[in-house]
Amino acid sequence: MCDLCKPPPQESTKSCMDCSASYCNECFKIYHPWGTVKAQHEYVGPTTNFRPKILMCPEHETERINMYCELCRRPVCHLCKLGGSHANHRVTTMSSAYKTLKEKLSKDIDYLIGKESQVKSQISELNLLMKETECNGERAKEEAVTHFEKLFEVLEERKSSVLKAIDTSKKLRLDKFQSQVEEYQGLLENSGLVGYAQEVLKETDQSCFVQTAKQLHLRIQKATESLKSFRPAAQTSFEDFVVNTSKQTELLGELSFFSSGLDVPEISEEQSRVYNSALITWHHPEKGKADSYVLEYRKLDREEEMVPWRELQVCGTSKVVTDLEDNCSYAFRVRAYRGSVCSPCSRELVLHTPPAPVFSFLFDEKCGYNNEHLLLNLKRDRVESRAGFNILLAAERIQVGCYTTLDYIIGDVGITKGKHFWALRVEPYSYLVKVGVASSDKLQEWLRSPRDTASPRYEQDSGHDSGSEDASFDSSQPFTLVTIGMKKVFIPKSPTSSNEPENRVLPMPASIGVCLDCDKGQVSFYDMDRMRCLYERPVDCSHTMYPAFALMGSGGIQLEEPITAKYLDYAEAV
Repeated sequence: MCDLCKPPPQESTKSCMDCSASYCNECFKIYHPWGTVKAQHEYVGPTTNFRPKILMCPEHETERINMYCELCRRPVCHLCKLGGSHANHRVTTMSSAYKTLKEKLSKDIDYLIGKESQVKSQISELNLLMKETECNGERAKEEAVTHFEKLFEVLEERKSSVLKAIDTSKKLRLDKFQSQVEEYQGLLENSGLVGYAQEVLKETDQSCFVQTAKQLHLRIQKATESLKSFRPAAQTSFEDFVVNTSKQTELLGELSFFSSGLDVPEISEEQSRVYNSALITWHHPEKGKADSYVLEYRKLDREEEMVPWRELQVCGTSKVVTDLEDNCSYAFRVRAYRGSVCSPCSRELVLHTPPAPVFSFLFDEKCGYNNEHLLLNLKRDRVESRAGFNILLAAERIQVGCYTTLDYIIGDVGITKGKHFWALRVEPYSYLVKVGVASSDKLQEWLRSPRDTASPRYEQDSGHDSGSEDASFDSSQPFTLVTIGMKKVFIPKSPTSSNEPENRVLPMPASIGVCLDCDKGQVSFYDMDRMRCLYERPVDCSHTMYPAFALMGSGGIQLEEPITAKYLDYAEAV
């Protein structure tokens, strides 16, 4: 519409590129009178796209662009070069840039024109590929239909067989019921056995009556017994004929394209583990040929209900799975993809999650830490016991049998409520290590009270010598420590299990878990590899509880590091 008409505006007939406005015939004559400068303005048909004749700088709106930045490849003004964002960039004049770019564009156009025959040839090749793709697609559809029709035939055959078996069983049962009905109908008056008996009673000849009544009496007696112990001749339920298709349904749901050229990935049991999350790592013999992977996992229901698989798209060969429930078993499997073709699923790996949320802490470098005997790393997640001259000198002064004192170290975070789990690794070379929990008041007693090192049983209830095993089984103590050493785990005595030495000494697991339930007042020790409980007992949690550790001689303890996404970065770097 005309921009200068009084309302209502008329439809425009031309637009002035210099005025950046649209006019009807009358308005154009008024604002562009003959013989004036405006009469020389450039005009076009009606449009709303007014391109300025002079390009202005977008950063400095009042400045014309007159230079070209070679680094940013864009026109700029002189203010941009003097103190703007292009101050340190190399610029050239607009005429030079115009000449250079025009020559380059001309060469590119000439090159394309010279390659016209090649382009036509490639277009023809692409058309042939399109036809070939269409034919191959139709052929693939026909083959897929053939495979599905074979499945339909198998299903129809099984369906007919199952229905025939049900019909046969139904007919057999109905025949039995019908025979039983006819038998009982004979007991009714005026029919069958009762009617015959009534007729026999009318017999007046004594010899004939006696001869007939004897057999009749046996039949009536049998019918009477049948009435007293009534039992249907067949069952009405067809529970034995219920078709279970859960596994087949799952397999059909996983039906996809398969190529024998794509190898099956293998999940690494050594590198895969579960802690606060699950880290699943796999190997693929043809790693370079797979575009991506799909990691599937599902919770294994104890009631054997079929839980659907969850899927995660993965580009690498490892994945951290976070949304897992505590104290549950999960199955994991992976398959490789190259385009729309996938490999078969790998062998399933079953992992059991910890019985409680993971409790994060580090070793406390202040409370009771003996830096003469213990060496703590900078991250405070690893401690080592150094058996040096200090221990040898202390042992030289002892002339009677004794135990060298234990060096204690605790976690830097206490627990007052809830259920928590943490894990650690004891180095195989460790001579004697104790792990467990202890209350704040018991720790103060251990770390501050003097000890008589001349006695082999200097603190009977401390839990770190032989006297602790003689404590009452039913008493709830404010501490519990399990002894580990020489690649063995020594289970304390228990009233519910065998106390023979061979049953109380177990091989040391690669990783040991500790579960503290403050609400129930119970501590448990686990084999992390199998998530199997090795030992549990009551513990007094009336005070703040701390993860407690003790070392004697050479030894080392490494806290398990929570699984985070950085494991993926580390794996890729390796």
